[in-house]
Amino acid sequence: LISVSYCLLFAAQRHVLTYMEDAVSQLLESREDISQYGIARFFTEYFNSVRQGTHILFREFSFVQATPHNRASFLRTFWKCFRTVGKNGGLLTAQEYHCLLQLLCPDFPMELTHKAARIVLMDDAMDCLMSFSDFLFAFQIQFYYSEFLESVAAIYQDLLAGKNPNTVIVPTSSSGQHRQRQPPNDCSPLDGVEASLFYQCLESLCDRSKYSCPPSALLKEMLSSAQRLTFYGFLMALAKDQRINRALGALPDKGDLFLDPAMDQELEKLVAQVSGLSASGPTSSSGDTATLPIRNSPRINSPWKPLHYRRKMDAESEGSNEETDSSEN
Repeated sequence: LISVSYCLLFAAQRHVLTYMEDAVSQLLESREDISQYGIARFFTEYFNSVRQGTHILFREFSFVQATPHNRASFLRTFWKCFRTVGKNGGLLTAQEYHCLLQLLCPDFPMELTHKAARIVLMDDAMDCLMSFSDFLFAFQIQFYYSEFLESVAAIYQDLLAGKNPNTVIVPTSSSGQHRQRQPPNDCSPLDGVEASLFYQCLESLCDRSKYSCPPSALLKEMLSSAQRLTFYGFLMALAKDQRINRALGALPDKGDLFLDPAMDQELEKLVAQVSGLSASGPTSSSGDTATLPIRNSPRINSPWKPLHYRRKMDAESEGSNEETDSSEN
């Protein structure tokens, strides 16, 4: 009985049932494609993709945010795909960062992007430019700890109003539809709330929350040096704290954000391959070497979902060739 209970607890903590249900759902959706490979191979590749973190590519938002592992995988994928934006010194608006997020998750909600941008900008100027690193670490906190931060906002508002924060209801629905409250007002005459009382409430929240929370010991250390703080000051401190970043484990330290030796090595191989094709390519009638060989662009695919996705896209585009051709021209 103890062994069975332990196995059930482990399965719940690792969200095994979530992945089993998703795997079976994808199996049923793509059974025509998968029949030629076999069910055993399908499950093997599916769970390999879960382990590697590629299973969240091009998936719906409800799945991307379904488990802590999914959220960490999405953060890591977003960083790896678009780190060159920061490496090249690019500055983008919240809308532009949202477009990048939608390349990985088509229905990613704009609300989360705006909340992340508020951490960086601290005002309503959503059209201001942000660096990749500033947005990424703010987005990480807002995305990974979204339910925790919603409860923190409620606690902060109650403290400002002099209410008992213990009456705050902790969200318990994975759908993300929680009690709606007005955003906290940072323009308090008292300039925020007392840090020690705020931490006591956060410690209680972490103890009873069913969702991911930053380590309470790190929160205590982070707040110990402040007497009072505002809500967005707290969010900014979370985003900048590299100890919390390491505890979350999805992104490297800020100093290593643009370093990815494995990815750089793959890019170097691609460049060398393209250069080799250019050097050995067909010559023109004048004897010059062709410098722009035709090649297939590398793609990053989740092992099974894109099969269904591509089949769906092909079906949708069967009657729209004329429009596509005209747009390309």
